[in-house]
Amino acid sequence: MSDSANPIELSFELAASRCADLTPSVYQRLFSMHPEAQAMFRSQGSGLVQGSMLALTVEAILDFAGPRSGHFRLIACEVASHEAYGTPRELFIAFFMVIRDTLRDLLGDEWSPDIARAWDTLLAEIDAFAVAPT
Repeated sequence: MSDSANPIELSFELAASRCADLTPSVYQRLFSMHPEAQAMFRSQGSGLVQGSMLALTVEAILDFAGPRSGHFRLIACEVASHEAYGTPRELFIAFFMVIRDTLRDLLGDEWSPDIARAWDTLLAEIDAFAVAPT
């Protein structure tokens, strides 16, 4: 693990040291909080889709919270794509909150005030970015 100065990156690094795959925890929380989301995934192969979707989202989050080299633009593209599939924008944005909450629970005492503030800021910025004209 690196000594990341970026609290968002640090939260993922700490989580990775505790959990090999966040996918089951993230989607269990998502479906618990938003049962309507479960029907949006087909029954066969959904685990692969969920894992891929989470990996792309984490990549976009890390880029958005860091260098903004381009991967973060996926967020705006996927808002439009998901709306075309009938996913409400609020549910799309809630996915980021679900990831944050999953990390917070996994980190426990290591979820610091700096990490919490960074995530609060990030979520507000993602929400604003997702509605900004491209």
